[in-house]
Amino acid sequence: MTAQTRRVNAGEGPLQPIAPLRNVQRFHELVTRLQERHHHLPGWGAFSGPSGRGKTTAAVHTTLKSSAIYVECGSTWTASTLVDALMAELNMAPIRAGVAKKVQAIIGLLSDDPLPMIFDEADHLVKKSLIDVIREISDKSGSPVVLIGETHLPQKLMAFERAHNRVLEWMEAEDCTLADAKALARLYARDIEIADDLLQRIVTVTEGTTRRIVINIDRMVEMAKRLGRTKVALADFMDEIDRGLPPRRKAGMAKRAAGGAA
Repeated sequence: MTAQTRRVNAGEGPLQPIAPLRNVQRFHELVTRLQERHHHLPGWGAFSGPSGRGKTTAAVHTTLKSSAIYVECGSTWTASTLVDALMAELNMAPIRAGVAKKVQAIIGLLSDDPLPMIFDEADHLVKKSLIDVIREISDKSGSPVVLIGETHLPQKLMAFERAHNRVLEWMEAEDCTLADAKALARLYARDIEIADDLLQRIVTVTEGTTRRIVINIDRMVEMAKRLGRTKVALADFMDEIDRGLPPRRKAGMAKRAAGGAA
């Protein structure tokens, strides 16, 4: 298994608790829609959005609760790396052959059981022009495909017409809401109560970024422990919200940096 391939097949360990966020639910619905589509419809989906919105978490959760195949793509991947990762996820024995024969072996296996294939960091596939490898496997096996990527993934796919016109559902990851933040707090702040006004402020300041909200929840838990508090509210902790900005440099350090090192 390569460092860039996550084995998340069901049965490989206990499920880690995941907050029932809206994006988790929507991603599961996307995969279900592709699996249950009419046979005359294309079977691709795209799930895009800014980083930190929980796209990967949603994909892994769906994979663990279904029979889908999940592959996290790397920036240095080639066609050979891609098909080897797929074979690993399908628990196929390695074979000494070229890419074409490996692709045929994958198609043969998936034709009997067309499992959904989820490709995270799919921007790398587009950049490397590897999307046609996925298209061939999907077309000949009938397996649905979900591509997960950054905000401009849909526009990048337009350069590959035969892939772009196979997308049945375009879905954008949504910003976290107060309801999502409360679900995250129930999961990650079980020993304290975070008031709704503070959670709403965290959502606003972080612009609904799931990762940054989780960081702030952990920050509130640690501060509450230090202070011996069981509840935190906006009035007391508003200035403690992490905005994700780098620390300001002290005036003396900035002046020395401007003057250059001796």
